[in-house]
Amino acid sequence: MANKTDAPAVQPIEQRGYAHPEALVSTEWVAERLNDPKVRLVESDEDVLLYEIGHIPGAVKIDWVADLNDPVTRDYIDAERFQALLRSKGIDEDTTIVFYGDNNNWWAAYAFWVFRLFGVENLKLMDGGRARWEQEGREMTTEVPEYPEGNIRIEARDDATIRAFRDDVFAHLEAGGPMVDVRSPEEYRGERLHMPEYPNEGALRGGHIPGARNVPWARAVDPATHTFRPADELRAIYQEEQMLERDDDVVVYCRIGERSSHTWFVLSYLLGFERVRNYDGSWSEWGNLVGAPVEK
Repeated sequence: MANKTDAPAVQPIEQRGYAHPEALVSTEWVAERLNDPKVRLVESDEDVLLYEIGHIPGAVKIDWVADLNDPVTRDYIDAERFQALLRSKGIDEDTTIVFYGDNNNWWAAYAFWVFRLFGVENLKLMDGGRARWEQEGREMTTEVPEYPEGNIRIEARDDATIRAFRDDVFAHLEAGGPMVDVRSPEEYRGERLHMPEYPNEGALRGGHIPGARNVPWARAVDPATHTFRPADELRAIYQEEQMLERDDDVVVYCRIGERSSHTWFVLSYLLGFERVRNYDGSWSEWGNLVGAPVEK
């Protein structure tokens, strides 16, 4: 493992000009609270085997396929099952939940978004995710922690505020509302149906929703440190380049909703946009819909 002193330095979170800096914590913040019973670290990865290979001490695993999704309805689990899941991880009403994961935190941001659908509020992302933690040479373990049953209470899921369904997207399209396609340029142009490094699958048609702007999700992250770019750099991308305004009603999408969850977090928490909805049906749905308009 690398020595911490070899890792590229990063600007402190509170100095980056974010609208809601409290939603982000540093690796140092996490390292100082590994034994805090009021903090629960949650690892959520694209590679669902990474946790078993090694994770931050005390962290629990949320598997985005097995834990959060109902395989029959192609939707998320209900409130009762979600509450049981969180209680099984030792999460209480007053627990601070800190997400982190691989690949610039994209699935960690997805888990954050799903938790917000269920009204869970005391949530944070660990800036830089697994990559930053490993870059700094910090401790990893294969030991799986056990916690007493938690007491958190979960209400019915709210799909209206931060989630868009296909009918919402049709209405948004008709109204001329701004949309951000966060996929790769190749997917946006219709040359591929999945990211370049992955099997070409997921939809019958390629292209993008008419009028959507292409801002690949990972542009929001510094590739050298794996941490989020400062607010002025993010504003240059989303507001100056793409002409988005903080009071816009914005819909974001990708292929299945995970990359767009990352952009939803950036717009909502780091830039303070007031109305951002994630269309998690995304291109896997839109690219297969009969009659849905497509541009290339």
